[in-house]
Amino acid sequence: MQIEPIFLTPIFQERIWGGTKLADEFGYSIPSTHTGECWAVSAHPNGQTVIKNGPFQGMTLGQLWEERRDLFGHFPSDRFPLLTKILDANADLSVQVHPDDAYAQKHENGEFGKTECWYIIDCKKDAELVYGHHAKTKEELKEMMETGQWDKLLRRIPIKPGDFFYVPSGTIHALCEGTLVLETQQSSDTTYRVYDYDRVDSNGKKRELHLDKALDVITVPHRDANVHPHITQVDDATITTFIESDYFGVQKWEINGTVNLDQTKHFLIVSVLNGEGKLVSEGGSYDLKKGDHFILPYQFGRFSINGTLEMIASWPLVQKGAAS
Repeated sequence: MQIEPIFLTPIFQERIWGGTKLADEFGYSIPSTHTGECWAVSAHPNGQTVIKNGPFQGMTLGQLWEERRDLFGHFPSDRFPLLTKILDANADLSVQVHPDDAYAQKHENGEFGKTECWYIIDCKKDAELVYGHHAKTKEELKEMMETGQWDKLLRRIPIKPGDFFYVPSGTIHALCEGTLVLETQQSSDTTYRVYDYDRVDSNGKKRELHLDKALDVITVPHRDANVHPHITQVDDATITTFIESDYFGVQKWEINGTVNLDQTKHFLIVSVLNGEGKLVSEGGSYDLKKGDHFILPYQFGRFSINGTLEMIASWPLVQKGAAS
């Protein structure tokens, strides 16, 4: 049996800050006008994507991971390691921070920590995001948080479409209004909310903050992540490698014509952000369009993509000390 790409049906999460761009831009059928997150490739218990083609049609990604680990190169992890999302920040997200693996294992029932990264698909003019803080010590950080000196504490950065940000665990961060983002992250749903602009939900309640845990995990002083994108030309494609560090590698593929590639990773996650085309392999030919998400399994081998497309590809990296 030839190995096929595994196409997935996204699921959607409603959020106080969500909007309608997931429908407007990608044609997804969303549950409400406050839809904030498309979980595009997920085996997390809080939202599992379902396989929509081939011999595994109807299975969740988590089921496939448990039953056919060979398709993922027997990647050394007790659970599917990554989660791919598209986020529609129709309003400011809460200012938040994520724990690392060691802290989450201890305090969040064995959950992974959460290191993530963002590719800015689109944003309004003069958009910005929160990335890091200005406190020099834990004491200063605690005092500024407790006295509400958010304008002085938070570091804001202007953004534009095509920007990439690596957000290691321990980094204070927030997407801001008018931003559409593809996020690659560890498979975790643990967030410590630091500040939420005193917003209330539909029941008039403020959302819970997690200041004690946040203070435990915030990196002080803030350190910018080291990101040096590397660009290569392969056939009719420009391939930008944004990062290959810690938990994952992430590339952008801009294809205008035909590109021939080789899948050499444990597995490769691919999201189509724009355009349309075809993926051709020994197993057959597959139509690609904006909003598609799929996995190329282990030993998928040589394949070509033709068309005019913009895609984000990601893959997991083996942690030091893990047996491969």
